[in-house]
Amino acid sequence: MAVSYNKLWKLLVDKKMSKSDLRKKAEIAPNTMTRLRRDEEVSLSILSKICKTLNADFGDIVEYVPDAEIWDLYNENRELLGKDHVRGEQLPIDGYHMVVHVWIRNSKGEYLISQRSANRPTYPLMWECVGGSVVKGEDSLSGAIREAKEEVGVDLAPGKGRVLFTKTRKIIDGKIYNDIMDVWLFEYDGEVDLGNAETDEVAQAAWMKREQIEELFEQKLFVDTLEYFFTEVDRQLPLEAKQ
Repeated sequence: MAVSYNKLWKLLVDKKMSKSDLRKKAEIAPNTMTRLRRDEEVSLSILSKICKTLNADFGDIVEYVPDAEIWDLYNENRELLGKDHVRGEQLPIDGYHMVVHVWIRNSKGEYLISQRSANRPTYPLMWECVGGSVVKGEDSLSGAIREAKEEVGVDLAPGKGRVLFTKTRKIIDGKIYNDIMDVWLFEYDGEVDLGNAETDEVAQAAWMKREQIEELFEQKLFVDTLEYFFTEVDRQLPLEAKQ
């Protein structure tokens, strides 16, 4: 469960009151205001002070968001802003979240590719690599390893992966992305059993060579934003592994 004080900030705007004004009138400590700004839980006595000051009820200032995914926000230089973001809400113009693309390759030069489930809101039944958003408190490596376990049920070794490149994306085709994308490559020769996956995001997974992935692209069955695979990922493969 995640807590959100968006209602409180909107109420302050309606009452033409600043956060500083609220802190002084409700006699709230600066560190408590920081917790409120970060959407962290505070005591009922603090909430009661705020309600009394604003002549409001609890429901007017705070709400719980069940099963919300929380992201850390960064600036363009990959520096933490000390702010949280709830997935699904509009990203601030100057705030970026971190995402990972995880390409998994075996010693035969094949890549573990997964097909998105039919119930996915975007690109249903399309093929792709493992990937997703890094959640609050994680670093890029931890996020990559977690996504692999959740989506395809494999346990990647931290020492077997490396970042191929990083890209900061702001606007793509008129849509605000505001993300910092790390593209990972992991070496893995273990078993793949979707029964070990922790989500139902993937319909099936398969090891594929470059030629098979190219066929999926040509048939428009592969997520098009991953076309960089052919120039930025597969070129990293040692020559002897391609033969």
